Order: sequence, then structure tokens, then C-alpha cells
Amino acid sequence: MQIRHRTPFARAYTPLVSRSGATADMLQDFGVLKLFPGDTWEQSSETDEQCWLLTGGSAHITWALHGGTSQADIARPDLFDHSPWCLSVPAHTKVTIQAGKDGAEFCYSATDNPRPFAARLFTPQECMSEMRGAGTMRETSTRVVRTCFDDTNRPESNLVIGEVIGVPGKWSSYPPHHHPQPEIYHYRFLPENGFGLTTIGETPYLIKDRDTILIREGEVHPHVTAPGYAMWYLWVIRHLDGAHYGPATNTPIFVEEHKWVMGDESGIWQPK
Repeated sequence: MQIRHRTPFARAYTPLVSRSGATADMLQDFGVLKLFPGDTWEQSSETDEQCWLLTGGSAHITWALHGGTSQADIARPDLFDHSPWCLSVPAHTKVTIQAGKDGAEFCYSATDNPRPFAARLFTPQECMSEMRGAGTMRETSTRVVRTCFDDTNRPESNLVIGEVIGVPGKWSSYPPHHHPQPEIYHYRFLPENGFGLTTIGETPYLIKDRDTILIREGEVHPHVTAPGYAMWYLWVIRHLDGAHYGPATNTPIFVEEHKWVMGDESGIWQPK
């Protein structure tokens, strides 16, 4: 399923996915918070864990839980060359965000989680870039991957969140794979008029700036970025009860007929 958003995001919160209606099976709320300079936003939930990932600008953020308060000043000049700040908080936590002099934009995710756990601000150093796919497939699937948190560093969460930057002309989410857990992709391009292509199952989609793609159980989802453009996308996976995404449940599951491309490159044709 594709959700298009062709105009710049408006001031305040724009909901894109909710736990009701046609997107209920994604098991999470997702949207974009756009703040102008000096704007303040407050939010809390009695039932949900919440995640705020800074995509651009600067802000002073405060989070209060059980009488204790923490705060930080965060900034991200751009989302292609700088790793993210990502705040993850449990239910009963009040989050206050005050935008800096250039404003701020966040991607927001929330899902039900009754477990108590400590709030945590993941720094850009903890979300560092790795070049995935390097040295394989004749470099046709080299891409930047930044994992903010997963079961290795946030086992209490019901979410997994990170970013990918598709290198111009190359593939990501490759080899083709799938998993039972629902996943959200949200895209930006550099320059903004760029585009990419994906197939969700056997349905192709042309992806443009600010699009959102919903990936449901078992849907295969490889991507390719158009030459000349860089494609950034946020990915948020919602664990299933008793089936967390990750090595413990053997996910992701690569499509068997395409797994060979990760091995011996002698079988990959190239022009003579």
C-alpha cells in the first residue's frame, strides 16, 4: 500500500498511519511532526511507547517519567550526511519538544506496550552509518544503513527503527526478502525531484519524496534508486507478540531463488 504526500508537510502533526481503518494491521501510529521556530509540542500516552526521530532542524527536548526529568539539545543539519537522534520512551512519559531557530521535523511512531522500561535518547554516534552490501553483487546493492535500535540494544521495545540511504543507481532491501512483522517505509530524495522503484509482493510502485509504503505479512519488498538521486527512507518494524523481528525468529527471510547473489559473483553476468 502506498500513501502519497506530494506537498510539504504542514505545521504541527500530520498523521499518515493509524491503528484503525485500512491501516490497523500495521499495529502502530506513524506521522510527521513539523515545528516552526520556537514552536512547542507536548505529548504523552498512558498505553503506548513512543519514538521521535529527528529528520532535520534543531530542538530542545524534555521527557518526564515517574517524577524524574531529562533533557537535551539536539540538531541535525540534514538526513543524508548526518546520523539521527532518536528518542524512545515508555508509556506514562510526557515528551516536550521546543523547536530551535530553524524549526524542526520529526518522524513519530507509537504502539501499545505495557512494559515499564527506561526512556533513552539514542545519539548519532549510536546510530552510525554502515555500508551494507559492500563487496558483494559487484557493488550493485551497496547502501548506507543506520539502525537506531533493535533487540540487541532495546529488547523491551515493540519497535525496531532505522534508516537506509539508497545510493544513486543501486538497490537496497536486497536480496528480496520478507518477514511476518508489519513494516513502514517513509521516503525522502536528494534532490527532492528524485524517484525510486519498489515492488511490494508483485505490485510495482513509483516512489517520490514524502511517500510512505506499508509492508504487510509476507510481502517481498526490494528497492532501486534512480541514477543521479539519493533515496533516504525510514523503516519502522513492529514486533509481533512471541515473534520479534531479528535473528531469534530468522528474519528477514530471503527469497530462496535469489539468495545466491550474496555468494560467488562468477555467476553474475557483466558486459565483455
